[in-house]
Amino acid sequence: MARTPLFRLDGRTALVTGSTRGIGLAAAQALGEQGATVVINGRQAAQVEQVVQEGRALGLDFRAMPFDVGDLAASEQAVDRIAREIGPVDILFANAGIQHREALLDFPQAEFERVIAFNLTAQWAIARQVARTMAERGWGRILFTGSITAVLGRERVTAYTAAKGALHALVRQWSSELTPQGVTINAIAPGYIQTELTQALWQDPQFDGWLRQRTPAGRWGQPQDLAAAVAFLASPEAAFITGQLLVVDGGLTATM
Repeated sequence: MARTPLFRLDGRTALVTGSTRGIGLAAAQALGEQGATVVINGRQAAQVEQVVQEGRALGLDFRAMPFDVGDLAASEQAVDRIAREIGPVDILFANAGIQHREALLDFPQAEFERVIAFNLTAQWAIARQVARTMAERGWGRILFTGSITAVLGRERVTAYTAAKGALHALVRQWSSELTPQGVTINAIAPGYIQTELTQALWQDPQFDGWLRQRTPAGRWGQPQDLAAAVAFLASPEAAFITGQLLVVDGGLTATM
């Protein structure tokens, strides 16, 4: 008897927010390669369309849905439109995020509230919306992008750390409510990943040298390292994994 290939997502619809570059793009590609229909999201319609066309050229079923995750009304409308035009969201990778770096004692309250609103409240809102229909259908996967800054402290990111720490806690709390209805909730905490957003760091010889020495794997993470974790946690085979934080950091937080 032929065995069904592992980790296949045929017939599933996935929404990956912030998927025009970096971790989100790599995750979208991985989900598409496993057979999912993947909704590409970003603020700029032209960038979203370009990614969709490039994905289709590779044989991936990519669909475009530009919207600002931080705009709660626009986000709600987009999820409803996906359900009407493509199908209800089966897999959500809530990856979009913003950052503001500044010393704690000088950190503006307005920036704190802006980062919290986008990285926590907006993620909670879009995930709750898709969770409703997932629970009705008895199947779903919700993944948040967490952060190792909420595992080990780091200077100048007080708002980002607070938001990600709250998401880590929500994963545990949500699992108690949604897993009995067939919906798993997990978060992935990236270490230092080599993307456009970290370019200033990996081009800094001093920081680059420190990180390579500090990380047991001896290198920067790549978006594909996160994408593999996303594809696994989204798969049917991960049905018994819920309420967990998976740290993908080359061992950085595991060693003194």
